[in-house]
Amino acid sequence: MILKPENIKLKKSVESSEGAIEEAGKILVEEGYVKKNYVNKMFEREEVTSTYMGNLLAIPHGTENSKDEVFESGLSILLLDQEIDWGGNPVQLVIGIAGKDDDHLEILSKIAIACSEEENIRALLRSNSEEEVLNFFSEVNT
Repeated sequence: MILKPENIKLKKSVESSEGAIEEAGKILVEEGYVKKNYVNKMFEREEVTSTYMGNLLAIPHGTENSKDEVFESGLSILLLDQEIDWGGNPVQLVIGIAGKDDDHLEILSKIAIACSEEENIRALLRSNSEEEVLNFFSEVNT
């Protein structure tokens, strides 16, 4: 399954975008979606181009050459307890992505639709359970 309760952290406290990438990547590693080196590829991607998407959202993911680091497609979701600075932009929702083959494009598209309105993201950030987050992203998880 791409997204399960163990992949979601509510009211998570991180100090920086680097801390958020580290935490999002750690979940992907611990839940068996990626090899440990994938986290390094997430940092490399951020150096090439920011994964800030607007609407308080960042979607860190690996570089193009990180496909062999991915066992299966998966997501990690951090709902941060407060906004952090992401290259000069406010972020409070961090979604780590690992896509097997070309799955990441479809996953990104579904996330973009779900997160296209800032008011939806603000409602998501008020979630009190992993189940609420799973329901919000139900389309992504199919």
